[in-house]
Amino acid sequence: MKNTVPLSELELNQTATVEQIRCSRSLINRIFDFGIIRGARITPLYKSPFGDPTAYLVKNAVIALRNSDAEKISVSVLSADKKVDLHE
Repeated sequence: MKNTVPLSELELNQTATVEQIRCSRSLINRIFDFGIIRGARITPLYKSPFGDPTAYLVKNAVIALRNSDAEKISVSVLSADKKVDLHE
C-alpha cells in the first residue's frame, strides 16, 4: 500500500506522483488542464512570501495552486533516487 499525503504537505523540491484528486467538477477541469492527472509527477518549487499559493513543476511547466486546492490532491512521495533533477 502506498503512503499518500495531501499535495499541500510536500516539502519544497520533494517529488511525488499524483494518486487521487477529490474536488468539485469546476475545479477538476482546471486541474486537468494544468496536467495534474493520476500518475503525473509533481514537485513544489516555491512558496509565495505569505505561504499561499505554491508554485509546482508539472510536465515541464510551472503552475500555481492555492493550498486549499492542493489539499484535495493526494500524492505518494517518490524515493530520493527517483526525484526529478530540476537542472536537466
